[in-house]
Amino acid sequence: MLARRLPDNQRAMRAHLAQMFQAGIGACHPRRVLPAHLPPRAEGRMIVLALGKAAAEMARVAEAHYGPGITGVAVVPHGVEGDLADIALLHAGHPIPDEASVAAAERLLALAEGAEPGDFVLALLSGGASALACLPGPWLRLEDKQAMNVLLLRAGATISEINCVRRHMSRIKGGRLRAALTLAISDVVGDRPEDIGSGPTVADPTTGEAARLILDRYGLDAPVTETAKQVAGEFRIVASARDMLAAVAAEAEGLGYRPVLLGECTGEARTIGGVHAAVARTLPPGSALISGGELVVTMKGTGKGGPNLEYALGAATLLEDRPDIAGLAADSDGLDGNSGAAGAFFSGADAAGAASLAENDSATWFAATDALFVTGPTGTNVNDLRIILVKGDSY
Repeated sequence: MLARRLPDNQRAMRAHLAQMFQAGIGACHPRRVLPAHLPPRAEGRMIVLALGKAAAEMARVAEAHYGPGITGVAVVPHGVEGDLADIALLHAGHPIPDEASVAAAERLLALAEGAEPGDFVLALLSGGASALACLPGPWLRLEDKQAMNVLLLRAGATISEINCVRRHMSRIKGGRLRAALTLAISDVVGDRPEDIGSGPTVADPTTGEAARLILDRYGLDAPVTETAKQVAGEFRIVASARDMLAAVAAEAEGLGYRPVLLGECTGEARTIGGVHAAVARTLPPGSALISGGELVVTMKGTGKGGPNLEYALGAATLLEDRPDIAGLAADSDGLDGNSGAAGAFFSGADAAGAASLAENDSATWFAATDALFVTGPTGTNVNDLRIILVKGDSY
């Protein structure tokens, strides 16, 4: 299959879509949102525990703010690099934890528990932390948690359900990691502290019974433990999807579009894509339909892709007769599922790729049509961004 030659209006809309995406990322990047929230330097040691897809950038901001002499670790996915001076950079598995995730969890706990009077433990948390720090609970092996993650992901469980189970199968999640202050970049719908990285530093309002009910719902079984219901320390969210959506809407207005905000959405990716395409069809020229949130994929095939790519193909099936509409669906962290890309541009010309949905192979389709949106790690993580543009009269 050859890459398509895009009409001029589609090229113009793609440029606008990419510009809006970058505006959203910039509004939520650690170097913009973190400095104002960093506490004064402690009299004793300043111990930084950075964990998640944005951990390297958050740690870099902390080093620039405090100067030499701080200590700690930043745990990031394999392949993510960071230029840090005093904070050690650790790599671990994501979305499936590995032996390095266990070692990272043990290192984090040791640093927190080794804090002395006068020391200050600062946790810098972002999405992805659940897999990056994994310490199985009693009677569990790493292989058990790996299998459970895979089964829940393939079954289409929501991130809230998955994180509830993770908290109750862990010795670090659910309030077991002690920190004086946690500054978090939220990647979860509703910004619930216990769901951001499975809440390693905050009290957990859910129960072991709730975790067992989720496992029953998906025909699974595993031993669960209870989590911490009271913890010391402050928790503060410094950026979330709402900040990204507001910045994208402002950028859209600056480019001459009328933004239509749908907020944070959940549900099956391909279905929501179709719903949003149907809404876009009703909008007047010059509109920008904008949404965030997190969608799920129920795996039935063996292909490559992710929620944003499935959303894009689901939307394209309803746009075949509308060459005036184009969209972008992408993950703000720079990686959608196992696709190797942040997401994809899409239009009615992609309706022919609908068959790829049956095998969950959306990445192959968009790669062949030169429509993958590749950014590499963005340095932040506030979940997904989806924009559908309706061509205006000026281009």
